Amino acid sequence: MIDKICTFLTNRIRKEMPEVDDEKAEVIFYGLQNIVGEIPKIFIMLAIAYLLGIFKWSLFTFLALFPYKGASGGVHLKTHIGCITFTTIFYCIIPFISQHFIMPSVIKYVVIFAVWIFGMIMIKLYAPADTENVPILNLKVRKKKQIFSYITFTIGLLVAAVIKNSTIANILILANLFQTITITRFIYKATNNKYGFEVYDNTSLETV
Repeated sequence: MIDKICTFLTNRIRKEMPEVDDEKAEVIFYGLQNIVGEIPKIFIMLAIAYLLGIFKWSLFTFLALFPYKGASGGVHLKTHIGCITFTTIFYCIIPFISQHFIMPSVIKYVVIFAVWIFGMIMIKLYAPADTENVPILNLKVRKKKQIFSYITFTIGLLVAAVIKNSTIANILILANLFQTITITRFIYKATNNKYGFEVYDNTSLETV
């Protein structure tokens, strides 16, 4: 259903904007998949966040992480219930615990640097982390998403380093760290996921 909706919307965009070529259309399609697929989970997550009294922080976590998550990809759980549960835990637990601790400046900078090094390596190895159901086989699209992952991940941590609000800083650090973990091979194996570009192997990768 989601694929049909995204295909319809992509075709409508191409009809209204003839300058959109196949490569740009593919980028638009993947972006729409992320947006449309997230909508039901977002409403449920925000409703639970509201009941927990952390609505604004959960919304901030989602919006702050969206560019990096959209570019880097990550695992998809096999059931709707599992997916909704994971999304709710991710966007509620991180802001909830972020309110309750303050890191001294030196420790914060060390943690941010360690997370950044870890993230740079993981992005190089795995981003964009696709799935066998939604593979990203176009080499140019993959490269653009990887570059955007580097940029958005680094910006998030730079903001965390300079901002004075400890809750926001903690959210940015933890959210970027855990999003990075979701693209790793360990998590893919633990959740029985497979990287789409590996399933279809390199012979299926498109260069144009």
